[in-house]
Amino acid sequence: MKEQALALAHSSRDSGMALNLLREYLQAFILRTLHDGEAFRSISFVGGTALRFLHGLPRFSEDLDFSIEHKDDYSGQTWMASIKRELTLAGFEPEVTWNDRRTVQVGWVRLSGLLQEAGLVARAEQKLSIKLEIDTNPPAGANTERRIVTRHLSFMLRHHDLPSLLAGKLHALMTRKYVKGRDWYDLLWYLSQRPAPIPNLVFLQNALDQTQGIATYDATRWRNHVQDRLRTLDMQAVRNDVLPFLERPQDAELLNAENLTSILQ
Repeated sequence: MKEQALALAHSSRDSGMALNLLREYLQAFILRTLHDGEAFRSISFVGGTALRFLHGLPRFSEDLDFSIEHKDDYSGQTWMASIKRELTLAGFEPEVTWNDRRTVQVGWVRLSGLLQEAGLVARAEQKLSIKLEIDTNPPAGANTERRIVTRHLSFMLRHHDLPSLLAGKLHALMTRKYVKGRDWYDLLWYLSQRPAPIPNLVFLQNALDQTQGIATYDATRWRNHVQDRLRTLDMQAVRNDVLPFLERPQDAELLNAENLTSILQ
């Protein structure tokens, strides 16, 4: 397993792409371990990494995000222990931590030595890190599906359907306190699909009410709300944020106010 991960990293002459490939292999390994532990009986896969694994989004991602669906059999700490055990058996040197003190519970997987072995850093103590977040009090209204995914490894995922994933992305675009270029790239991808998905407005409204207060936003006016946020952006900063994660770096040039305004209309 470790040899396969390193071979992926060595397959690219670009250090940024090598890091993306290495990280994505580890993401797949973690998802398969969660599948083996029957975690997807309790949780669903969400967010930008889900969009890549399930729908071929042409950008890499950093974190793994999940939403609890059923509290029965939920056991974050047990799952993290399994991840550590399986990574160790596969030849990695993992450090795994778990914090369940907040509503969004957070796990970290940190791997020592791997970046050095891949030729990406000089010192062995520099670690590759993957963050897992599980929302234990998600808004109601998301729809889920199940699918077998093969990306380096094969596993079954329960996940939000595409309209619910889009609603989650719109919620982030409208409410995130900082600008994340990857959000805007993902929006461009969603709205460029033909036919473009229609967001799950029930889920979006519930999410907005939960985080911003009831009736602060009207989910049916999401295009207007997103356009308002678009007018405040430094588009060069948006492009700079997403650039290291793109399969095709030249796609960053698609992210400009004119294109986004046009597609929102």
